[in-house]
Amino acid sequence: MIPRLLAVLLATGALTACATEPARFYAAVAMTKAQQNSSVPTDSGIYYRADSGEWRHFGPRILGIGSIAAEPGNPEHLLIASADGVIRSTDGGRTWRKTTGWEVVDVRAIAFDPLNPRQAYAATQWGPLRSADAGATWQLAQQGLAKLYTQTVIADRAQSGRALIGAEDGIYVSTDAAHSWQRVDSSPETTILRLVQSGVEARLLLAGTQHRGAWLSRDGGATWAQTDPGSATANLYAAALNPHDSAVMAVGGWDTGVRISTDGGATWADRTAGLPVKHVFVLAFDPEVKGRLWASVFEEGSFYSDDLGLTWLDGGLHGAYGFDYVFVPPVRR
Repeated sequence: MIPRLLAVLLATGALTACATEPARFYAAVAMTKAQQNSSVPTDSGIYYRADSGEWRHFGPRILGIGSIAAEPGNPEHLLIASADGVIRSTDGGRTWRKTTGWEVVDVRAIAFDPLNPRQAYAATQWGPLRSADAGATWQLAQQGLAKLYTQTVIADRAQSGRALIGAEDGIYVSTDAAHSWQRVDSSPETTILRLVQSGVEARLLLAGTQHRGAWLSRDGGATWAQTDPGSATANLYAAALNPHDSAVMAVGGWDTGVRISTDGGATWADRTAGLPVKHVFVLAFDPEVKGRLWASVFEEGSFYSDDLGLTWLDGGLHGAYGFDYVFVPPVRR
C-alpha cells in the first residue's frame, strides 16, 4: 500500500513540489526613473521573481504599494500595504479586496504574528493598526504612543502578542497584541525607518534610523545601542540580518551605500563599490541562496552579491525605486 501511494504522489508531482518549491521573492517598487503617464499605474507595485530571473507584475494596479505580507503557513492569504489602505487576497492574488476604511491611508508595512497568524499589525503614517482576524478588519492601535507617525513594524517570532513598531520618536513595544504600547527608553529619539528581527537568533534585532544610523538590540528589543560609527549620522532606510548566520548583517541608506558587518556589529565595511550610485533603500538576505544579499538602488534597479558586497550582479527591475523585499516560503508538508 505504501509503495503504491508513493508512486501516486510522485506521478502527480505532489511530493516533489513540497520538497523543492522555493520561497517566492516579492519586490515592492515604483518605476520612477521612467514613469509612464497613465490613469492606472501600469509599471509600479508588486513584482515577483520567476525561476527564469524575470520579474513579473503581481497583484492590483494601485498606487503607492509599500510592502506585502503572507499569512504564516498559508501563502495564498496575502495583505498589501498601500497608500490607499490595506488590500487583501485569500486566493493567492486572483482577487483582491480593500479591508480598511476611507480614513486609512499611507500604510507602510504589515506583519503577521508567526505564532498566531490571525493576529496582524500595520504601520501607517497616521498611526498603527491591529487585526484579530488575519486582516479582514482593522482597529486603531495608538494607546501609549506619543507620536503617531510609523512606517515599520515586526511581530516577535518568539512571543505571541508581542510586537515592536518604529515611530517618529523611537521604538515602542507591545506585549498585548498592540492594545497598548510602551516606548523603549534606550531607543534613539528619532524616526525609525526600518526594523528587522534575526531568523537565527530571535533576541537579535537591527534598526535603521533617520540621522542616527544603525542600532542593535541583543535582548529582543528591551534595550538598544548604536552600532557602526561609519554611518552614525546617516539616514538608514535599509537593514538586513542574515538568516543563516547571526553575525552577518547589513545596512544601507542615502549617500551611504551598503555597509556590512561579519562579526555581529563589532566592525563594519563599506561594500558599495560596484553599485551605480550610493543610494540604497532596501536590503535583504536571500533565505534560499546562502550568503546572497539583495540591494535595491534608487532608480537603478536591483543588484545581488554572493560575496557580501565585494562584487555585485544585475538583478533586474531597472529604473525602480524600491520599498521592500519579501520572501514568502511555501508550505512544507
